[in-house]
Amino acid sequence: MPSALQETLSPRNLPNAFTATRLALVPVLLLLAAADLPEAFVALLAIAFATDAIDGWLARRFRLESPLGAKLDSRADMALWLMLPVATWLLRPDIVRAEIASIAVLLASLALPLCAGLAKFGRVPSYHTWLAKGTAIVLAGALLSVYLAGPIWPLHLATALAVLCAIEEVAITLLLPELRADVRTWRAALRIREGSRS
Repeated sequence: MPSALQETLSPRNLPNAFTATRLALVPVLLLLAAADLPEAFVALLAIAFATDAIDGWLARRFRLESPLGAKLDSRADMALWLMLPVATWLLRPDIVRAEIASIAVLLASLALPLCAGLAKFGRVPSYHTWLAKGTAIVLAGALLSVYLAGPIWPLHLATALAVLCAIEEVAITLLLPELRADVRTWRAALRIREGSRS
């Protein structure tokens, strides 16, 4: 086995490998949506969502967290979540038209913390808050429900959680004296701010 491949498959690189897989799935998902293959799209989307759960768990469990991993995870998440409105329009335009207000609020809630981080720090934050993780789980379930013609109420719940998540992440940005990764709550940001003053 070539050394570059061995290095890539090394246990310490597994979290980043799962994250890179999620990133690589984004264009494939778009192609499946454009080809109107909802079953294949949902199956691959479930795999992409699973990589999001696995990479973070592996990194924490085996103490493999790194600034590079946090940044890569945030970029993969952003690519996946930015692809989903396009895929939703391609696969379920009826839902997009009926739920345009919820979708607009949801997208604004995803964009606002990124814009706040860019405005204050000149970079996209990678806070990975507990609320963001919970919101992502609910939103993933809501989207799978939408694609499989299930109930729409999970999308409304996910939208409400996304608003709360956006408020917390903007608060974290305002509280932090400098950009940090993996700030799990606004209280943690407050402790960091108080610690920097002493």
